[in-house]
Amino acid sequence: MVDTQPRYNEFQSTIGGITVEGRTHSLSAWFVLALRLLIGFAFFYTGVEKIPSGFDAQSYLINVAATNGNPIEGLFLWMGQTPWFVDFVNIAVPWGEAAIGLGLIPGLMTRLAAFFGAFMMLLFYFGNWDLAHGFINADFMYLLVFLSVAAFGAGRILGLDAHVEQFLIDGRPLLERYPSLEYVLG
Repeated sequence: MVDTQPRYNEFQSTIGGITVEGRTHSLSAWFVLALRLLIGFAFFYTGVEKIPSGFDAQSYLINVAATNGNPIEGLFLWMGQTPWFVDFVNIAVPWGEAAIGLGLIPGLMTRLAAFFGAFMMLLFYFGNWDLAHGFINADFMYLLVFLSVAAFGAGRILGLDAHVEQFLIDGRPLLERYPSLEYVLG
C-alpha cells in the first residue's frame, strides 16, 4: 500500500527568548533544491562570464556609492582608490562567483558557499544602494536566498554534502567526529 498522505517536517528555533515554530510540506525539499541549483547556476554563469573579459571593479567602487547616498560611501571610495584592494576584488568577484556556483550546483560545502554568496550580496546591496523602492531590492532578495539555502541544509538534498557528512573516519561519520563541519557542509 502506497502512503499518499502528505508528510511534514517540523522545525523550531529560539533567538533572544523568542521561539518560532513551523512545519513544511515534504514538497518543500524540491523548492529548496531548486533554489540551490538556480542561484548556483546564476552565480557560476555570472562569474565565468566575467573571467575572460578582464573584469575591473575600480570604476564601480569609486563612482557607484557616491551617486546614490550609500551609508558606507567612504568604504567603497577607499576600496576603489586602494590599488591592492582593487586587484583583490578584480580576482575575488569573478572567481568567487564561479566558485560559489561550483559549490552550490553539486551541493558540496554548501553552507560555506552560501555564506560567501550572502556576503557578496550584502556588499552588492550597499554598492547598489537605492531607496527609491524601499530597502528591499534584488540584491537583498538574493542574500535571503543564500541564507535560506544555508539554513535548510540544501546540500543534503540530492547533494554531495549528504555523502561527505557520512564519510567514515575511524568508524565514525565525519560530521559526528567533527561537528563544527556542520557550518561548512549541509
